[in-house]
Formats: sequence, structure tokens, C-alpha cells
Amino acid sequence: MAERGINVTLFDKARGPGGRMASKRRPSATLDLGAQTFTARDARFLQLIESLKNQGVVARWPGVSFEAGNAGWTRLDDDQRRYTGAPRMSAITRELANRLTRFKHVKTHFDTRVQALTKPGDGQHGWALCADHHQPLGTFDTVVITAPPPQAEALIGEWDPVLAQACSARAQRSCWAGYVVFKTPLPPIDSVIHWESLHARHAALRLVSRNHTKPGREHQPESLSLLAQLDWSEQMLERPAGEVACALYAAFRSLLPRDIELPDIVELGAHRWRYAQANAPGHESYLYSEQGLALCGESFRGSRVEDAWLSGRELGNALAELPESYRNQTSV
Repeated sequence: MAERGINVTLFDKARGPGGRMASKRRPSATLDLGAQTFTARDARFLQLIESLKNQGVVARWPGVSFEAGNAGWTRLDDDQRRYTGAPRMSAITRELANRLTRFKHVKTHFDTRVQALTKPGDGQHGWALCADHHQPLGTFDTVVITAPPPQAEALIGEWDPVLAQACSARAQRSCWAGYVVFKTPLPPIDSVIHWESLHARHAALRLVSRNHTKPGREHQPESLSLLAQLDWSEQMLERPAGEVACALYAAFRSLLPRDIELPDIVELGAHRWRYAQANAPGHESYLYSEQGLALCGESFRGSRVEDAWLSGRELGNALAELPESYRNQTSV
């Protein structure tokens, strides 16, 4: 929409862009706690990825993947190209946000949570947005919500029953993500000379990533991201983060030979994603109503990073084709 000359204001409740592509920066290491990798299949998304690769914020990873369970470790190769952000996953979303700064008709506001939208008074067209403590954020012709459907439904429930129903139909799965930073590198594992990503066959643990093997992080200490299984995450949803972190670390330890001694731990923790992915994404790439409300995101198209980008891109193109009276100012 920015490329088409449309006035756009972006609000994000976080301190920076990223969402589930965010990275956690600790004193000794940078950890990806959401998406670890992504694929690119659509020609439009591939074009974006090539431009990001040329700028050094996207790189191929992992190079060496394994699968582990009771039978031991086996090399995993599905011939699928995967990418990650460099030097962290959030470098991608920060670069996309930085590209908006060249458009004078685009405004971005981070650390701003939209708490409510209402009809403006005096018969004005559009929507009035409010932040915490009823702070007004402005009036807009169109409001696009990319937040997970439960949070979107809370904003639009009383205004658009059809879109609200679409949100309630997309139940969300939760996921815990643990992390551990070690004082020294992990020891070698039997005949496994080197590994970067591990797909775990375990009731609690789903995926393990060695963060220091990712592009641009070669000089940080050994650290692991430990992504939990969704069913296990929902069983442990309200448990303390420390307890969850210990359980995920124990799950990783159970996949190693018993005689291996692991290094001392510098830090151990966990982050809860209450809305990690849709239980069953819809078939529509986005939804739009004549009232000037729209929904998009991976919960509507699919569960991959590429789906989220395509959903927003296709909605943006559709809104740009509307008569100017519908969308002079758009809030996302």
C-alpha cells in the first residue's frame, strides 16, 4: 500500500517488529524463540527473499539436520531449502520496517497497544482507535488487524459479527519455547561430527536449534532453542516458565547418550506463545468487510512464514484497488 501512495499508519504493541519471528537478546547470546527457519515457494516471496539475501539479512540454514529418538540419531535431509534471518530472525522484519521509512505518507508506532476501536462521533466515516488509558490514536478509513484471531475478535466483536465469527472459527494452538546457554561447547555425540538442527521424537520436545551455528552468530557461546510439542505445551500452558524450561532441557538430555557430560549452564529459561498457530487455517488469504475492517495473517492462509507475508501482500493489493474514498488512511 505504501508503494501505491496510500497513507498508512502502523501500530505494533512490541518495542520492535517481529512477532513470532522475534529474537531474544540475552547478555551472552541471541536466541530465536519463535520461527527457527522458513521456506520459500511462491515466486513473489522468493523475489523478496533474494533481495533480502543480497542485503545480508537472510541466509540458508541449517546445513546439517538430524532426527533423534529412542533408536538414536540419524541424518535428516528432505531436499527442502530453508532460510533464517542473519544475524537473527528479527533482522528480516526490521529490514522490512526500515524500508517504510522512505515513504513520507507512512507512519510507524511501536510499543503501542490498540485497546479499542469505535465509531467516531458527528457522523464521521471510518474508525477511531484508542490505546491504553483511552489515549486517542487517530481516525482511519480502514483498519487492518494482523494480530492472532482471539485478539482480533476482542477488537471487532461488537462491530462485525461475520469477521468475529471467522476469528472464533480459527482456534489457536499454544507453544512453549525453552532456551539454554552453556558455558562451553557441547561435546560430540557418538558418530555425529556436527549438527545444527535436531528434530526430536519426544512427547515434550519437537525441535532443537543450535543458535551459534546460525549465520552471523559464530562468535557467541553455545546455546540451544528448545521448541516444545503443541500437545505437551497445552498441557503445561499454565505451569511456571522455570518448570517448563527444566522439563524441556531434561527432554533434550534424554536424547543424548547417558555417558555424555553436558557443560555448565549459564542461563535456562522459557517463553510461552499463547497463540502460536491456527489449529486449522482457513482457505481465504484475508477477509475484508464493507465497514472498512480487514483481517489477515497466517491464521487465514496457512501456518508458514511465507503464508503470513502473502496474506498481507494480497490484502494490501486488494485494498489499493478500492475507490479512494474507502481507504484514504489505513491503520494496520
